[in-house]
Amino acid sequence: MIKNIENIELQFLTIDDYQELKTAMIEAYATMPDAYWREIQIKTLIDKFPEGQVVIKINGQIAGCALSIIIDYKNFDKKHTYSDITGNFTFKTHTYDGDVLYGIDVFIKSEYRGLRLGRRLYDYRKELCEKLNLRGIAFGGRIPNYHKYSDTLSPLEYIKKVKRKEIHDPVLNFQISNDFHPSKILKGYLEGDEASNEFAVLLEWDNIYYEKKSTKATSMKTVVRLGLIQWQMRSYKNLDELMHQAEFFVDAVSGYRSDFALFPEFFNAPLMAENNHLSESQAIRELAKHTPQIVQKFSELAISYNINIITGSMPEIKNNLLYNAGYLCKRDGTLERYEKLHVTPDEAKVWGMQGGSELKTFDTDCGKIGILICYDSEFPELSRLLADEGMDILFIPFLTDTQNGYSRVRHCAQARAIENECYVAIAGSVGNLPKVHNMDIQFAQSMVFTPCDFSFPANGIKAEATTNTEMILIADCDIDLLRELNQFGSVRNLKDRRKDIFDLKKTEPKKKTE
Repeated sequence: MIKNIENIELQFLTIDDYQELKTAMIEAYATMPDAYWREIQIKTLIDKFPEGQVVIKINGQIAGCALSIIIDYKNFDKKHTYSDITGNFTFKTHTYDGDVLYGIDVFIKSEYRGLRLGRRLYDYRKELCEKLNLRGIAFGGRIPNYHKYSDTLSPLEYIKKVKRKEIHDPVLNFQISNDFHPSKILKGYLEGDEASNEFAVLLEWDNIYYEKKSTKATSMKTVVRLGLIQWQMRSYKNLDELMHQAEFFVDAVSGYRSDFALFPEFFNAPLMAENNHLSESQAIRELAKHTPQIVQKFSELAISYNINIITGSMPEIKNNLLYNAGYLCKRDGTLERYEKLHVTPDEAKVWGMQGGSELKTFDTDCGKIGILICYDSEFPELSRLLADEGMDILFIPFLTDTQNGYSRVRHCAQARAIENECYVAIAGSVGNLPKVHNMDIQFAQSMVFTPCDFSFPANGIKAEATTNTEMILIADCDIDLLRELNQFGSVRNLKDRRKDIFDLKKTEPKKKTE
């Protein structure tokens, strides 16, 4: 390793660097005679794609180099060769209309190895890939130590041993440590590469920020603003008065340009007071008669206030059975229904409520979301299934009467954020309803939870409301941070699952009868 380093600089390669570059390539590829680029080839690369050709200079001297082109990946078979990719070394395959940055060459001179200069070159490639909105980086990685083991190991076995650190391969070890994943063994990739027995490993890196080109006037938001309503249970004369209060909160959170408004479970329970003379089971069925009007009104509010509204939940009768259900009222005017899958023992005993059967994610203009009602948050399998469908934000409307009931929801919700690498928003009701049987008191502290890693709050709490106080809670959720966590987090709860020893899948529910 060289001493007395005064300056390290990353520069674009110029044709004036060629003679020094040629000397460096001859030294770097000493085991492959004549394996250096001709001047006309370097000039072609620079002319076609100048920002793809870079060198690292130390004290003004070339220490390393990285060359690349952009290709349209679908035009190449997974079993391609180096000659295929480069257009027989003419680089006619390069196109700015492509979708993948393909690495043509990268090397560090021997006297500069150990300075982690190769990482700088790869970091530049990643930044370039993100800047150009390409879907990833690919290249054929040499396995220069394979010839030592080719008599006893297949290329696949060799790669597995390298990954398990049983064999050291300086090139492959370096690529894997820089977040590239092997996807294919390429036979006959580079003619003359005897050290690798002419095998290479197709290595790929996925750009988590890549966005497909769209013809639509709108684009998917990456920072999503949530508006949570911590609802005060109080007496209302009628449905119009209750919805007037609901509109007040929709107006309030939309005034802060929130993308979602989340209401609590059974926020409309005060309307049961007019039927308090009936049994609990009859009173909640009378309450269910208001549900269609409430959903219609929320849909109108979603459109007029330009906000997606999650209606908490309401009793709803389907096929003469009572369910705890809610609606996602999107600002584009569409409606989607969700239902509580696990009813509590009290809901079943007092109201005769049935558990639903449909579990799914919802596509919105802010990405995929999931919604679980209260008790469902205490069953981790549900949110994991939603995470497998691509959920970024989980909304949990809840209703709890005591602090221990609230604590179950709160702590389970936070666990869901960590294990599923998503944001979780919970919203509940406060206050009391002395004139409604089985709904006397409420306890809530609405919150937004995050995973626990360096890009997020250390305690995993993005925002929290004041306990048992009517208020709104506004929080911004950066979806890109979830993508980084999934790929580069300190731990990777989704990617590191041992799917070889357990599996989780949906089953078809049995049809219910009256």
